[in-house]
Amino acid sequence: MTPAGTAHERGAGKTAPATDGPILRIDDLVLELPGPHGTRMRVVDGVSFDVPRATTVGLIGESGSGKTMTAKTILGLPPEGATLAGRLLWHGEDLIAADPARLRAVRGREMAMIFQDPLAALNPTQRIGRQVGEVPRRDRLPRAEVNRRVAELLDRAGVPEPKRRMRAYPHELSGGLRQRAMIAMALAGNPALLLADEPTTALDVTVQSRILRLLADIQAADGLAMLLVSHDLRVVSHVAERVVVMYAGRVCERGAARDVLRRPAHPYTAALVRSVPAVRTRTALADPLPGAPATPANRPAGCAFHPRCPMARARCRGEVPEVREVAPGRWSACHFAEEVSGP
Repeated sequence: MTPAGTAHERGAGKTAPATDGPILRIDDLVLELPGPHGTRMRVVDGVSFDVPRATTVGLIGESGSGKTMTAKTILGLPPEGATLAGRLLWHGEDLIAADPARLRAVRGREMAMIFQDPLAALNPTQRIGRQVGEVPRRDRLPRAEVNRRVAELLDRAGVPEPKRRMRAYPHELSGGLRQRAMIAMALAGNPALLLADEPTTALDVTVQSRILRLLADIQAADGLAMLLVSHDLRVVSHVAERVVVMYAGRVCERGAARDVLRRPAHPYTAALVRSVPAVRTRTALADPLPGAPATPANRPAGCAFHPRCPMARARCRGEVPEVREVAPGRWSACHFAEEVSGP
């Protein structure tokens, strides 16, 4: 596979020393899956961005944009039959080139994931305490010490009566408590990076707020880096310092969250911002996006967003826009990014 884009455009080049550079650098990541009739579908296509230390990065886009696939690939969990290209630099070490034993060592201890559906992610046949205690048991600690550690983790994740909840099965807990148990599991190995995949999707609004506040408090207290995968711009705007916007497997914009969400430099980002529900009015949606998202199986030529873009021109239909720096720290994959963001 030959990913598109030059080294300068991808932010490639010499990797900074592990102590100075970002904790994670995704450099021109490509993931292909088997398609119909022996074809290959490029689900993640030349994705590049950094996750700095002690920083929350929001990875946003509609369903099918490649967000979750990118996060799972970072964790070393790509789908069966996937082929990868590019680099995943973890403290400067390329995890794509790492062997399975090294990936297992990284997963759970150095980085951990909070999945979007805890009822599906948790084992229904095992008690919560046993699942949260999986990582501490690897250290061959005495049972009493493992139980003490599990109770501490559940308590830190905001689970009331942690010693009693340890004995519960997942179906015996509410959605909010299951999500808190997932957070406790993710914290068990003292990771440096949390990957949170739509961590509040299945929760009601008040519980969402509590979970987001908990994650923000943990991130600040421990100095963790966090990659927050979400389609909800309201969630991302409250917790993320940087934003990466994906569409049809590609990055279309990235930069500081405040700048990207207040003054988009890509028509897709601008459309996402306009589509946020207007809470104080009776309208269900402020301005919904027209059409359906492109998928790897039906990605159009040129800019993948052009069939839904109000600014599309002939160039957009025939030429794939390269990710380029349009302002200090702001990157956009739009031929007319400066026109989108305005003077």
